[in-house]
Amino acid sequence: MVDVQNNDLRQRHGVLVGGIQVGGSAPVVVQSMTSTDTADIAASTAQIKQLADAGSELVRVTVNNEAAAQAVPQIIEQLDAAGYQVPIIGDFHFNGHKLLSKHPACAQALAKYRINPGNVGRGKNRDIQFQTMIELACQYDKPVRIGVNWGSLDQQILAQLLDQNAQSKQPQELGEITRMAVIESALSSAEMAQDIGLGPDKIIISCKMSRVNDLVDVYRELARRSDYALHLGLTEAGMGDKGIIASTAALAILLDEGIGDTIRISLTPEPGSPRSREVKVAQQILQALDKRSFTPTVVACPGCGRTSSDYFQILAQQIQQKLDAAMPMWRSRYPGVEKMNVAVMGCVVNGPGESKHANIGISLPGSGELPVAPVYEDGVKTVTLKGDHIAEEFMQLVEKYVDRSYGAGDNPAQSGS
Repeated sequence: MVDVQNNDLRQRHGVLVGGIQVGGSAPVVVQSMTSTDTADIAASTAQIKQLADAGSELVRVTVNNEAAAQAVPQIIEQLDAAGYQVPIIGDFHFNGHKLLSKHPACAQALAKYRINPGNVGRGKNRDIQFQTMIELACQYDKPVRIGVNWGSLDQQILAQLLDQNAQSKQPQELGEITRMAVIESALSSAEMAQDIGLGPDKIIISCKMSRVNDLVDVYRELARRSDYALHLGLTEAGMGDKGIIASTAALAILLDEGIGDTIRISLTPEPGSPRSREVKVAQQILQALDKRSFTPTVVACPGCGRTSSDYFQILAQQIQQKLDAAMPMWRSRYPGVEKMNVAVMGCVVNGPGESKHANIGISLPGSGELPVAPVYEDGVKTVTLKGDHIAEEFMQLVEKYVDRSYGAGDNPAQSGS
């Protein structure tokens, strides 16, 4: 792990995105992206609601043609009418300068523009088209994410660096040159945007890579060389466990070093799985690193030869599902409840100890143990459950604990316990 103090980390500029601050002293912001055809207003609105309900604080949509640009204001109107205030970001490639110029309602409605320097244009048109988009961002007072992706890297910058490398007495490997090109594309584009008139407090940078070590190296260098707010994400992370593990490996390193102001987990959705899974993964990464809290944590043992059945696994799953379902209401009614810890343990070895450390916990009987389950609240055993209704009774105790401890007046969450 790199020593953060020696990494020359700088205070990031705070960027206001539709009322949400990214960077500065703000917590790390979770964002996601729709997979619907943006021109399909009903489907896009429904998916944005789903992502927002899951906890996405920013949502990006593709704006790739005139139908999509025309749909954006209507989508935002429908979201507003339904009480959703989530900022919507427009993702532009190739023709963003035309769409933003021709559709001022879209340019005004979006909370931020995402521009990929590698896909703005080629040759002399590149700078002109980039300038057009930045000037429109200035006109409408919108922040911009300059999002470089190594799969669509600015070939002119890469070619220049390769030529320089070929003439060097100590040439570097292609991977290193590619990483340098990604960084130079982002920083030179940000500098150009500032020259045009966009302030540093309107610029967010991302440099997406698909390999963990490449991403870590690039963002460490970005953090050292600039003070722009940084968007983190492993691009094309993949599907299922592979995508989750790779994204977690990369982002955990950087976030633990204090690098990153907003994150997205770019998962390929498994067939039939909701798009919102990427939001939950992002939240879990931040919560595991103690960067933010989103939902109560259920601590449960993995099970061993001492656990007499799968009962503790079923109970742990039921408790987690109940907490997740209750959080939309609890979040406003019980401030601090998202920091609560619930322990569901399967035998006497670690059960009582873990239960005492949790806000509320239960130690279920293991193999050969008495068929009783002591419950602990804030370190004190309050009751012993037994019989056929332990699950239902424990869930009721959890609800009572939440109401008593996180309702009006002093509570453990507000006192830091």
